[in-house]
Amino acid sequence: MRSERRQFLQWGTVALTLGVHELLRGATLLAVRVWPAAEYSRVTLESDVPLKARQTLVPSPPRLAVDIEGLELNPALRELVGKVRADDPNIAGVRVGQYSPGVVRLVFDLKQPISPQVFTLPPVAAYQHRLVFDLYPSTPPDPLEQLIADRLGNAQPPAPAGDPLGDLIARQGQGTRRLDVQPPSGPVMDTPDHPPRAQAGTDRLIVVALDPGHGGEDPGAIGPGGTREKDVVLRIAHKLRERINTTQVGGSPMRAFLTREADYFVPLQVRVQKARRVQADLFVSIHADAFFTPEARGASVFALSQGAASSSAARWMAQKENKADLIGGLNLGNQDAQVQRALLDMSTTAQIKDSLQLGHALLRQIGGVGRLHKPRVEQAGFAVLKAPDIPSVLVETAFISNPEEEEKLRSERYQDQLVDALMRGIVQYFSRNPPLARNRST
Repeated sequence: MRSERRQFLQWGTVALTLGVHELLRGATLLAVRVWPAAEYSRVTLESDVPLKARQTLVPSPPRLAVDIEGLELNPALRELVGKVRADDPNIAGVRVGQYSPGVVRLVFDLKQPISPQVFTLPPVAAYQHRLVFDLYPSTPPDPLEQLIADRLGNAQPPAPAGDPLGDLIARQGQGTRRLDVQPPSGPVMDTPDHPPRAQAGTDRLIVVALDPGHGGEDPGAIGPGGTREKDVVLRIAHKLRERINTTQVGGSPMRAFLTREADYFVPLQVRVQKARRVQADLFVSIHADAFFTPEARGASVFALSQGAASSSAARWMAQKENKADLIGGLNLGNQDAQVQRALLDMSTTAQIKDSLQLGHALLRQIGGVGRLHKPRVEQAGFAVLKAPDIPSVLVETAFISNPEEEEKLRSERYQDQLVDALMRGIVQYFSRNPPLARNRST
């Protein structure tokens, strides 16, 4: 009798435990990720069911307290404490505790006042439900100041009068080497309705915006050997920046500006806004292609199309790249971003013509170091190419889904060859299309 009673009590305990979990509808935490950057720091909690959170911002000392319902403290959540890096510009540390049954409290100790965005994302791509904390500095960094700080600390001759970016020259002393390129031989890419501009120089800083695709939560394409697109294109962008920063064309020094400096997510419209903020003369988005089958190979260059795509493949590629915001995690509740995106839809015919000129110059040079997927510049509705006043192209450097091309993309030798080709194409473009005097406002 006593053994039967003990067994009954054990069954009751199990039933009670199951009942409690069922009532709480407890979530299983699958992963915790932290992405630090000067622009903002992101913390992501991925779970099998949606999480609900309430946050409280405390101004002094600055900290953010977040209560997450339906969650029990577990090892995955405790890992968050150790994932905050000492060099995180915004987060000093994280404290985690079981505030009450079924409620976990996170406290972010902050290094500066921040404007938090806390939002949820539904399952997409390889991710399940995500609870996202985007911690933006209350005083956001200025892209112009970033460009200045990148080369700060040396002296150079005074800047030309009337150049809004001229102080960059005065405050930077990085040596430059002059590349006065003769007009290219071979087929002329200028069309009758878009002849070359006058060859007069403009004695001012030339700014090239480099846009390494994807980043952070969005890895981009992943090759069969595990190579991530976001990592490869960032390395290529860093190499190209160094080349641009040591080059001048027609007596004008060049400087590169990166839309992302490290591994973090940048929404598509923000990439365009950054390029416009620094008054970029060109915008080059760098990617590594992927396709359903491993046989596809070769590099491609794309420009914007206001109408139909130039091919079904170009349309498919644009649709895939435009999903970056969904995968990377855009806060759709931010109405300001939506307004900015609508404004950037007003692309101009002149921008597209200049973009095709740039694309032809790049494609010709890339074809000299590797195979081309298509021998012409293709066009489609890429969201990241919609700056109405900046010639913009998207370069697919190779098919990362092809094992041989994945290996090439990982190779320092091929990266250097590709950077050389891109550099020659950029200089060649400016040799035929000298940048005009700045009259755009920021």
